[in-house]
Amino acid sequence: MAKYRFEQIAINSTAKKKPTEEDRFTYLGLEHLDSGSLTVTRWGSDVAPKGEKLLMKKGDVLFGKRRAYQKKVAIAPFDGIFSAHGMVLRPNTDVIDPEFFPLFISSDYFLDAAIKISVGSLSPTINWRDLKVLEFDLPDLPAQKKLAKVLWAMNETKDAYKKLISATDELIKSQFMEQFGDPNKADNAVPFEFAFIIRDDLRKPINDATRSDMHENAIYPYYGANGQVDTINEYLMDCTAICLAEDCGSYGPGEASSYIVSGKSWVNNHAHVLIPRECCDIEFANTFFKLLDMREYVSGTTRLKLTQGKMKTIPVILPSLVAQQQFAAFVRQSDKSKFELEQALAELNATYKRIITENLC
Repeated sequence: MAKYRFEQIAINSTAKKKPTEEDRFTYLGLEHLDSGSLTVTRWGSDVAPKGEKLLMKKGDVLFGKRRAYQKKVAIAPFDGIFSAHGMVLRPNTDVIDPEFFPLFISSDYFLDAAIKISVGSLSPTINWRDLKVLEFDLPDLPAQKKLAKVLWAMNETKDAYKKLISATDELIKSQFMEQFGDPNKADNAVPFEFAFIIRDDLRKPINDATRSDMHENAIYPYYGANGQVDTINEYLMDCTAICLAEDCGSYGPGEASSYIVSGKSWVNNHAHVLIPRECCDIEFANTFFKLLDMREYVSGTTRLKLTQGKMKTIPVILPSLVAQQQFAAFVRQSDKSKFELEQALAELNATYKRIITENLC
């Protein structure tokens, strides 16, 4: 393999324009790029974007240079404009195959090296002057073409898995709406506290001893506001309940804003703890929250927050307990299929990364 500086591999297109009203339809921001996917599935802005934006051509490789640790790389699906917090990259075809180029830019081999030269604390950014001098090993062009063919075939399979996983989520949503109606437009809903007991009596101040028990000794499992571990304002609970994220206003419809916990565990107090009453199946209720668009119930400017008062105003769809349990069984079966697909996707991703590593490092 030969070694090249990045400026010998890629052309950094810096052409810009000030957006017009028409440009909002072909605008791509970093928020439109998904980590781990070269395909763009959403774009556009409600109003014309402010400030100069990069011009992009269909087929260009778009790289998020701001917060590069998010590893956002995609192929431009059309001519348009791209966020100035990114880079528009094109291949130098003398040293890199055009089909292999986006696969190289999205590889951990390239991204990990690029992330290391990010500067800044709040929003670390990669500068071209630093990136262009990084050196990378590349196989010869025939080997790149062969590798690209294998990797793109694997990418197609990965995309197929992702579509099936998304279809599973859509099936649950459509089945819910067919049986019980739109969760955001419930005509026969019950008051929130008819379905749930709100637990807010278990909060305890945290001290060094408590923190040690919670993290280092791991006596009990720990859950953050969104099911992930964090380290502020915890309390100990001992029940089976739904945890509903306080900041669910930043979640879109279908995003998991709730999860089920059972037994003694630490829970961050930025999660509302809800115990379903006898008339309410916990798995059914958890699915209801996942489908509900919470944004109309939150308040705040910099941080959208679901207060307990607003939470109590949420109308809850609550069919018969038998109907709830039947639907919960359907969700469990769907989740089982989804888990199997996710496992297969994870294995494929691991194989994909191994092949790139073996051929580039």
